[in-house]
Amino acid sequence: MALNVFIGHDSAYPTVSEVCAFSMKTRSSIDFELNFLRLQELSSTGQYWREADPLASTEFTYLRYLVPFLCDYSGLALYCDNDFLWQDGVHHLLAERAGESALCCVQHDHRPVETVKMDGKLQTVFPRKNWSSLMLFDCGHPAHKALTPHIVSTAPAAYLHQLQWLEDEQIGNLSNRWNWLEGWYSDQPDVRLGAIHFTRGGPWLESEQQFGFADLWRNEHRRWSDATETRSQAGVESN
Repeated sequence: MALNVFIGHDSAYPTVSEVCAFSMKTRSSIDFELNFLRLQELSSTGQYWREADPLASTEFTYLRYLVPFLCDYSGLALYCDNDFLWQDGVHHLLAERAGESALCCVQHDHRPVETVKMDGKLQTVFPRKNWSSLMLFDCGHPAHKALTPHIVSTAPAAYLHQLQWLEDEQIGNLSNRWNWLEGWYSDQPDVRLGAIHFTRGGPWLESEQQFGFADLWRNEHRRWSDATETRSQAGVESN
């Protein structure tokens, strides 16, 4: 089955999304259609009109719930936040897909103690926190018809973030190796990591905060930068 991939994009940190996408693409043995969820694009086309939420930590906080609509309620789609660093191929994640589930995600019990995260954003705690930071949608499942642009633009935050348009039995579980929360799970994992999630912020920030796996992200950033420069040079030489 063809796969559409959506990655959150924040105009304040565009490179973070690019590194996330690069880390995913270079480790996958399958092709997929890659899309960035950009607030300006979706707003300008009338597909999203929600007023700014002071508790939202990124521009794409609510855009992720448009994924089934953007896929015309058909096919398989994977969403992840931009602050993921992929360590394994998405083809292995697809192998964990649970039967007829409408949506699969890592079902964390995440109760952070920090009061702030990222670049000074307020840290909030709520049920099913970070479940929606990575979601594998069966976009054709009838339950997702509830996720219209109107609902995504107007529904209470809890309805969306806590996946309340779904029944509990419609939510499949993925191994936490696919959404390994830096600062919450061990920085010396005893499993092969699928994707590291810098949910508190990451080494791209000008901060004195120490982050686990920071060297892995910096190395990936260098690989992406080198690959981008190589493509740019090749384009110049071919013209």
